[in-house]
Amino acid sequence: MNVTWSQVLAWRLRRQHVSGPGADDPVAVARRLCGVQTQVASSAQQAVALRSARPDPGAIDRALWQERTLAKTWVMRGTLHLVPADRLPDYCAALATLRFWEKGVWQRGHGVTAAEIEAIVEAVPKVLGETPLTREELVDAVVAGTGDAHLREALTSGWGALLKPLSRLGELCYGPPREGKVTFTAPRAWLPSWPAELPPQEEAGVRLLRDYLGAHGPASPETFDRWLFGGVAKKSVLKGWFRDLAPELTEVEVDGEPLKALTEHVDDLAATRPSEEVHLLPGFDQYILAAPRNLAALVPPAVKPKVSRAAGWISPVVVHQGRVAGVWEPKDMSVELFEDVPAGPLAEAVTGMRALLAEL
Repeated sequence: MNVTWSQVLAWRLRRQHVSGPGADDPVAVARRLCGVQTQVASSAQQAVALRSARPDPGAIDRALWQERTLAKTWVMRGTLHLVPADRLPDYCAALATLRFWEKGVWQRGHGVTAAEIEAIVEAVPKVLGETPLTREELVDAVVAGTGDAHLREALTSGWGALLKPLSRLGELCYGPPREGKVTFTAPRAWLPSWPAELPPQEEAGVRLLRDYLGAHGPASPETFDRWLFGGVAKKSVLKGWFRDLAPELTEVEVDGEPLKALTEHVDDLAATRPSEEVHLLPGFDQYILAAPRNLAALVPPAVKPKVSRAAGWISPVVVHQGRVAGVWEPKDMSVELFEDVPAGPLAEAVTGMRALLAEL
């Protein structure tokens, strides 16, 4: 089957609740998007709100800290995300297939020895329980538990990176903030849906791949790898997931490029008409992050520096016909266009986003 990128992008906009009906709640948004990046909390709020049938500024916090149906931790590419609590075990099982913290180059880059990182990985699960700990309390508990005062230096100098292995192993996630301070807790103690043990990576990876293709497909193994691991997955693991999901996959050609799609979505994809709509998406939006960075049909090469900025910053974007046609600034709602965009639909999109931001 042959489809165009214009069709694919229109299909993704609909599948990702940007066009068409909104999702019921933040958990449904995070489930469909395969996580919502939240290193910038305001961007995550905006991403969820614009995709919600009934935007609610308090819904994310309730799901995180009261209902505990969302989890906040480091997952894809080592970045902070909101993910459905019942899906977090799958992310942990899949991501733990790549134990980057055991590599000497990583340890040297973060100024720790193999023995120190091993001690931290062993100690944190012992001190994290039902009571969430602040950063300082966690460091104190690790030092007290190990009797190794030198670990304090390792944990307080770039120590956030040293906790990412624990998040991948399913031993650490964010707890509710306390007096403006971040806290950490153990998923096994915090999340009611946490299983007795992590699922086999073979099953977890297939579920994540199926979810990914359901919102961001069609895609290649390389695209999935870049989204989940940053492009450094073990090739044997990646091939295994695609092999095991193969009975549910169909190869489609997108403007001549062979990619994999879920068979159940092929007819819908083929029937999708290119979009003429205009949308404003927040910074760090999954519509951009989960697609290949070199996808010219989405982000024209000439404007890529305006979208993907220094230090990994992803700008808020104006989307027209499925592709990035400009950027915008939340502070004053100013718009910088890279190409002609219909004035009426753009004005409606700006007005809608202004109203949405006023509610958050």
